[in-house]
Amino acid sequence: MIRGSRRDTSIGRGGSRNGLPAEDEVEVGTDPDALIPLTQPHDGMDDGPRAADAVVPGGASRVRGRPPSPNGASSFHLWWEVPEVPLASVSAILQVLVPPRVSRLAFFAVQASFWSPGSHEGGAHAGLQWNPRHPRSRAANWGGYDHRGSILEGTVSSLPSTPDDPNTRDFGWVTGARYRLTIGPRVPGSRNPGRWPARIEGLDTGEDVEVRQLLCEGDHLRAPVVWSELFARCDDPSARVRWSSPQAVTSEGSVVEVERARVTYQAYADGGCTNTTVETGPDGIVQRSGCERLVPHDAVVSWRA
Repeated sequence: MIRGSRRDTSIGRGGSRNGLPAEDEVEVGTDPDALIPLTQPHDGMDDGPRAADAVVPGGASRVRGRPPSPNGASSFHLWWEVPEVPLASVSAILQVLVPPRVSRLAFFAVQASFWSPGSHEGGAHAGLQWNPRHPRSRAANWGGYDHRGSILEGTVSSLPSTPDDPNTRDFGWVTGARYRLTIGPRVPGSRNPGRWPARIEGLDTGEDVEVRQLLCEGDHLRAPVVWSELFARCDDPSARVRWSSPQAVTSEGSVVEVERARVTYQAYADGGCTNTTVETGPDGIVQRSGCERLVPHDAVVSWRA
């Protein structure tokens, strides 16, 4: 799913529910109802204990049942506080600390928008998935949309894909291991549409793979963000990931220090679960589901608390 922000309204609905306009919104390479019946365990798993109730202070709560959003998911995001300068690449380290325990899609990704001078061209997301269509429910995804909402074409990935999905590939990530996810830079010399690679580097496991290259107009990136999107019930067992070491490199090759992030949650009115939160610490920022919300919407948090 492509998400937008107040700073990048050309690809998103304002507020906490980020994405293409509702009538254009599509989940790249996934249909949550086609993945597996949502009441059916996968590989012998059951739903496990339910998360405790949680209420957002001063607001409505949704802590049980499926999110009633158009795509059946609930998401929350960390928008990087970076200068408004053209970026060549963005990256962050992801650790899946506690993976989902149910047979429903979860997606943890870094995202950026593609721009030409004065013109928004599209956007894309690269990350790890808990996806029942793939071996051991482990996969990687690099997909996105152009400015019209059409799914971006891309090169053929070197990674296999059990369901033959061009965007989502088999990738046996390891719980707790660190993976640096990188978008860009654009392949030098590529004509429009440009070729935009995404890489996954296993800092503890040794992989260093290019997922593939997406084809999109544009010569730089803007609006970096990392997010978690869960197609689970709000009361399914808690999942937890940590984001750390965000890095942005300008088109001129300078490294941008990323010190803070703005927190947004999918709004209750847009179908979001209200029992998700973020936790800051010396090792990065944790996104967690199935818990009390301790950090409010629109709060600014430090990457190195």
